[in-house]
Amino acid sequence: MAITQEKPAAGPTARPTQSLLLALMVLTFNTGLIDAVSYIGLGRVFVANMTGNVVLLGFAAAGVSGLSVTRALSSLGGFIIGATIGGRLGTSLAAGSRRRLILSAGILEALLIFAAAVSAIGFDMRSSAPAHQLYPMIVLTALSMGLRNATVRQLGVADITTTVLTLTLTGLAADSSVAGGSNPRPARRIFSIIALFVGALSGAYLLRYGVALPLFVTGACVLLTTAAYAAIAVTAAKE
Repeated sequence: MAITQEKPAAGPTARPTQSLLLALMVLTFNTGLIDAVSYIGLGRVFVANMTGNVVLLGFAAAGVSGLSVTRALSSLGGFIIGATIGGRLGTSLAAGSRRRLILSAGILEALLIFAAAVSAIGFDMRSSAPAHQLYPMIVLTALSMGLRNATVRQLGVADITTTVLTLTLTGLAADSSVAGGSNPRPARRIFSIIALFVGALSGAYLLRYGVALPLFVTGACVLLTTAAYAAIAVTAAKE
């Protein structure tokens, strides 16, 4: 499926190219990686899944042991700021190409994750210490995920938010032939679920070698994925 018009488009009716779908799948995998790092390595806090993070904040406010109001608020604050930056970036590039938006957001996201990875060097995951490394990692990764969510929202590709699966799972079931539906986009929905699962699984394994490694891997994946998409988009536009 070759589409030469690579414009940012809002709404679920946008027709994504195959290269964009593949890029979003890889970014979904990366979300599993980064939430594994945050939840397991940074003390039971999410930086991509804000629904889960709000729930954890409620638990922490109620005094549930092992949870932290400060960590949850740091993540929420970083995510909101990142989403604001992403929205501003999308607005400023609205008249340009979709390729430019994805490449710009991807480079910025990767830089934020690399900065978090550098902050993670020497961090003790078991004791969540020192704090001067912990909170920069939470804020930087949450910033990157807020930026990502705003960018993906601007793209408006149905069933691939790259960060949450609630609506994807709902659509898979509610639109199925069993429920009397036409079962639209089943492969896209199923593969996004698998991608997030595999990312979380990979992140959990990589954490055996410390927090820095999975963050460096995530940053590299984001950078390579967006660069590859941009290169493919340029080639397709010339054909």
